[in-house]
Amino acid sequence: MTDGFDKRAAITRSMLGWGVVAGPFYLAFGLILALTREGFDLSRHALSLLTLGDGGWLQTLNFALTGVMVFVAGWGILRAIDGRGRGAGIAVIVAGVAIALAGVFRPDPVAGFPAGEEASMSVSGMLHLALGVAEFVAFAVAALLLARYLSARGEKSRAMLSRIEGVVIVVAFAAGAALSAGPAGVALLWLAVVVSFAWLLLASVWVYRTVPHPDADKRVA
Repeated sequence: MTDGFDKRAAITRSMLGWGVVAGPFYLAFGLILALTREGFDLSRHALSLLTLGDGGWLQTLNFALTGVMVFVAGWGILRAIDGRGRGAGIAVIVAGVAIALAGVFRPDPVAGFPAGEEASMSVSGMLHLALGVAEFVAFAVAALLLARYLSARGEKSRAMLSRIEGVVIVVAFAAGAALSAGPAGVALLWLAVVVSFAWLLLASVWVYRTVPHPDADKRVA
């Protein structure tokens, strides 16, 4: 702290802000690509397939930037929480790394996308699936661990919401992966993605509010 200004608190708050931005950024970027790529069908194709074919580097970039944002938000949670609940920050960091790497190890073609490419099973595709498992399991674990932290603070309704979101994430992903060849599977994967980022947004806001304002005068006020 320098001259009444808490630099650590300011940095932590800034890091948590990326948890609010990450989800909307990923979804907006991905939807723009989905709507402008020939042959891509939102009812049949997961956004990760956009890493394939011409222009695939744009979705790879989306994964990389989103992964960095999630990683930074997880670090912010880790800095903000003392004792019980710090594991939530570590789990979010793991999710961020998995997201970034999922753009490097691309999925195999599925359901006619990209056009002209046959469905196959490659090492890259298997690693992409494994990273997806790591991402969603990490988000679910983070949600459950944060629920313990919130419960200990007496924030019972937020703790319950975090637990529910954690369960929805892992169940939706597991069911979506099992049914991924059809519209129901794609819809469930979408649910897992949206709930994961919605949880991260809420968690970042909740934790942000526990960090003291860096300006001493405003803390007193």
